[in-house]
Amino acid sequence: MKAADKQSALQVTKKCLAGKMKTVDRIITKIYDDAMRPHGLRVTQFYLLAHAIRNDCFRQADVCAALQINDSTMSRNIQRMKANGWLENVESEDKRETLFQITSLGLQTFRKAEKAWKKAQKQTDELVGDPIVEAFSRLTN
Repeated sequence: MKAADKQSALQVTKKCLAGKMKTVDRIITKIYDDAMRPHGLRVTQFYLLAHAIRNDCFRQADVCAALQINDSTMSRNIQRMKANGWLENVESEDKRETLFQITSLGLQTFRKAEKAWKKAQKQTDELVGDPIVEAFSRLTN
């Protein structure tokens, strides 16, 4: 192996934004998941409960697009959440689409977990700093 190859590889491992973001994602997700665990949730599920509250009811495809999550991953999350009694199907005028809404148990679960989420949010805000939080918000809203 040439020294130039090692130098190029060093640059990639030090500066690749995609690789760094994947690492940061795992670190931050662990903070939130650890906070949500006592409530029987993962952060993705907590976020989905929040989305359901905010929008009354939702289509799976809309949430997949908003969260950049593939359909099969979202299907697994929704099925687990329905099995836990947090989400339920809603009839739609268009029989080809399935709508979901939060249940009273889902709302209760959200309310119980919200304090833990706020603590994780504060911890991650402090970890990454305001400029990065603001940049992420600009990119994702």
